[in-house]
Amino acid sequence: MEELGRAPGWHGAVNAWHVAGGVFRMGRREWLTEAGWQQAYDAGIRTVIDLRNADERQRRDTDPPVGAAALAAFDVVFAPTEDPDNSDFRQLCGPYLNDPASYPDNARLFPDKLAGVFKAVAAARGGVVIHCSAGRDRSGMIAAMLQDLGGHSEAQIVGGYQRSMRGINEHHLRTATPHPHERYLPEETLAPLLQVRGASLVQFLRALGTEAFLRGNGVTDQELAAILVKLEDKVTR
Repeated sequence: MEELGRAPGWHGAVNAWHVAGGVFRMGRREWLTEAGWQQAYDAGIRTVIDLRNADERQRRDTDPPVGAAALAAFDVVFAPTEDPDNSDFRQLCGPYLNDPASYPDNARLFPDKLAGVFKAVAAARGGVVIHCSAGRDRSGMIAAMLQDLGGHSEAQIVGGYQRSMRGINEHHLRTATPHPHERYLPEETLAPLLQVRGASLVQFLRALGTEAFLRGNGVTDQELAAILVKLEDKVTR
């Protein structure tokens, strides 16, 4: 298996990381430049799975222009992990999913939506990049479940999540568009959060049982096998 956790280096990508095999994760895809999309294509990516809700998918004035021809090479699949209008979700996980301590509630409230993401991975053409907005929690939840399914160690899984925490934190330091709720955290504030949220992620996975959860929510043997192939396949560099 390739070295896990590397940054693919696609131009413009924010908080982009290798999960395993032909699967990657990142923040919003609109940050990629046309050169970045070409780099992703050259790396074997053919499918983009967008975990965001419909009202989050707008382009921003600061997003780089990308021609339609560059985007036409990719299949884009919309597979939200939540219903943000659900009152229980707003109360338990609001204002948005931003902590692994909330993952159990997300999975309990929307098991069909999480299963739908995995069905999309199973059906995906070529390499896959999964993204949300920041590239930390919705994509982090799915990435952790994928790694758990692929037999990765808890240390590897926690390391992936912590890299995503650091990645978006560094983005907050550099961006000209402030986040409505978050700001850059200095190391003395960030480090304790890394430990607490890493522990919450482990608790989530131990209680969930990824394979049993997916089987119980309609993911078939054939789909699980296809996902494992994605996690094992090498992609070009």
